[in-house]
This record gives sequence, C-alpha cells and structure tokens, in this order.
Amino acid sequence: MRISKLFINQQIADHPLARSIRARLDVPSEYVQNARQVHAAVASAPDPVQSGKEILYLTRNRGAFFKRCPGTRHYTCCDYQILHFGTFCYMDCTYCILQTYFHPPILEYFVNHEDLMAELDTVLAGKTVLRIGTGEFTDSLIWELWTDLSKLLIERFAAQQHAVLELKTKTTAIEKLQNLNHNRKTITAWSLNTSRIIRTEERATARLSARLKAAARCEKWGYPLAFHFDPLIIYDGCEQAYARVIESLFSHVSAENIAWISLGALRFVPSVKTVIQKRFPDSKIVYAEFIKGPDGKMRYFKPLRINLYRKIIACIRNHAPDVVVYLCMEDDEVWQKALGFKPDDIGGLPHMLDMSAARVCHLKPI
Repeated sequence: MRISKLFINQQIADHPLARSIRARLDVPSEYVQNARQVHAAVASAPDPVQSGKEILYLTRNRGAFFKRCPGTRHYTCCDYQILHFGTFCYMDCTYCILQTYFHPPILEYFVNHEDLMAELDTVLAGKTVLRIGTGEFTDSLIWELWTDLSKLLIERFAAQQHAVLELKTKTTAIEKLQNLNHNRKTITAWSLNTSRIIRTEERATARLSARLKAAARCEKWGYPLAFHFDPLIIYDGCEQAYARVIESLFSHVSAENIAWISLGALRFVPSVKTVIQKRFPDSKIVYAEFIKGPDGKMRYFKPLRINLYRKIIACIRNHAPDVVVYLCMEDDEVWQKALGFKPDDIGGLPHMLDMSAARVCHLKPI
C-alpha cells in the first residue's frame, strides 16, 4: 500500500489510533473538517480512482458497523453479514465495482474501534449462527501493516461459539495471524482466478501461487479456509485454466478444512464498463456476450454461465466430493442446471452455509 498523503478528520485528531497510524505511515498529513475536503482533492486528480488509492482518510464511523449483504430479490443471496470498518482498496482490479460505488472512491478507515467492538458484542450476544465478513467494501487484510484490527476481531470471535468471521483477501498479509488464539472461529479466505486474469485484470494483487501458499500456511496454523472464484471470466482456454487452478488449490490444502467455495460469473453495472474502457484500454473483458439482468447488471448469457459452472463444479467434485460449493447471485434455474438442486430444496442457501460453518468451525449447536 503506497499512501502519499494522510487526511485526518479534526474530530478524531487526538484519538490514540489516529496518532498511531500517523506515526506508522510517516507521510504528509492534513487535518480536515469533513470528507468533502478530501473528496475535492481526489476528484480534481487526472485519475480520481488511482488518486483515491493513494490517499488515506481517517475518520469516525457514525453509522452502523454491521450491514446485511446488498443482495437483490432477483437472485439467491447467502445472507452474509458485513462488518464495515473501512472502504476501497489499493489493489487495482479492472472489474472492481468499488471504482463507481463510492463518489469519489477513497481509502477511508474508521478509527473508533471501541464503538465497533461494543456493537460486535451486542450482535454476538444474540447467540445465533452468523457468518460475518469484512471483505465487501474493502479487502480484509490490506490494513495489516499499520493496524491491529484483525487481532482484535479474531480474539473476540474466538471467545464465543456461535458466529464465524471470514477474512477475504487477494494478498498474502497473514503474518500477524500466526500466533493468535482463533479457536477456529475465523475463516481465512482467498479470491482465486487464473494466472492470466490475475496478471492482466487483477493488478497489484498477489500471484496465484502466493495466495495458495498463504492459504496452506493458515491451514497449518489451524484456520478454516474458504475460496471464492468470483468473478469467473470467460476467454479462450479458460476452462482448462480454471481446471489447473483447482488442481493447484487441492495440492496445497485439504478439502476437509474448506468451509465453502463460491462461484460467481463476471457481472457489472453499466457505469463500470465506461471506467474500465477509460482506465484499462487494453482490457477485453467488457466485450463479451453480455445481457442486462433483472438487477441491472451486465451478465454473460445464461447458457454460457451454466456451462462454465458445470465444468468447474465437476472439477472441484473430482478432488473434493463433499466440499460445499455455492453460486453467488444466481437464480433457481442456474442452480438447478449447474448444481442439480435449488437452494430451497435443502432449506435455503443461508442454512446450507450455516451448517457448513458449524461443521468446519466447530460452532456450538443452538
């Protein structure tokens, strides 16, 4: 993470974490009254998205830290709970929706961890099975160089028996996780793709081999694992390439320790296409056979998605017949044709994932 300037909201100037981050970063800093001043500095740059990846804004979250996954009624949602502690990412994936989700996008980090932990305590006191993740609006581990939030969260989740924390990343920033007492209540997860897509479309991310080696180390340290093939991108030879990724995956880790594997085909709101064409003129991913789905996102034609899902699922099953595989944001028809069942046939997708989390992460029955 290359931070060129730090902005600090005046209201948290004396917060211990703000002072600590400022000292660790040692970059030019400026105190501001509100986010508008930061947004103005980013918006005036020739490439606001790139500028936003190099500017960090420290502030206080005055809203809720917990949010439900922003799914849609048109597709099956996994009922994921999001722990919202910061926004945006320094990595530069061509397809990233965060390029248009925030206006303008900036690296923003909430320093009021005391409020976050208090809200977390209230949520966990409910003693219901929860799957909570931090990788929706940012990468879970990019902040590890100068914060200790993962340590706080992992140790808090380890002290209870009903919920799991998923840390999802495209990095190898796992060193701080090694000696923590996680009690198998934290799942370390990686987004995976083919080497070609990582090289051309996932810039400034860790190589595939590095991600898998990091996963193997976390398994050695006792962490449950998860993997997300999202987005799957169709190109000539992609089926064989994804098969090689799966072969490599199971040569690094054991199937018994995997909580779930998700599959999701490339999809994007129309505004992202314009950003990709401008920022990544060499990228070809937006020039495939797409159709606008009920949620307004551009998607591959359904037969193309189903065909790719079937082949990847068959490859996974050859290595791990019992591992839980699910589709991200697809309808019942795609589920039936790709997996052979609909989520409602087994009590719904949330139930399916809850049961897997209970088995792999040793959750206490309710």
